[in-house]
Amino acid sequence: MKYFVHISLCLWLLLLILPGTSGASESIYDQKSARPLTPAEAAMFGPQAGKYRYDNRMIRAAQIAQSRAKAHSTSCCWRYVKTALLAAGVVDSYPKTAYAKQAAKELPQSYGFKKLSIRDPNRAPVGSVLVYGGNDAGHVEIRTARGYVSDFSSPTPYARPLIGVYVKPQT
Repeated sequence: MKYFVHISLCLWLLLLILPGTSGASESIYDQKSARPLTPAEAAMFGPQAGKYRYDNRMIRAAQIAQSRAKAHSTSCCWRYVKTALLAAGVVDSYPKTAYAKQAAKELPQSYGFKKLSIRDPNRAPVGSVLVYGGNDAGHVEIRTARGYVSDFSSPTPYARPLIGVYVKPQT
């Protein structure tokens, strides 16, 4: 389970930047630094990994994410998403807000994310950040090819009111 959690996060990070994926024209994919995976890295990314070239930042993010995996929620979803975004170079500084639901304002205002007009988490593109509300801190997770990931992995979206689905346009 620990391996799957971080591989899911890695897939999100990779698919955010891969050509031919949802929002690829708005991704941060850098063709100049993209490269094929080594056999050891390909094993980490799965059987379809050989089809793509990967940005070095995303490979590093995958390694970081794998080393931090938890089997169950630690109630630190926003912290895990923030560190993944920062480690991958998607954001240039550590987001400052404390609560997950505050990501709905901080990501677009401070980091250039764009809110998509999607209301169903199951329709969110792979690589998007989903922010949920509620009476407490809320929840934030990343859409992956196999489900959703933050400080833990789940095949289904979180059961809370969806505030928004966010992607990072190319800068």
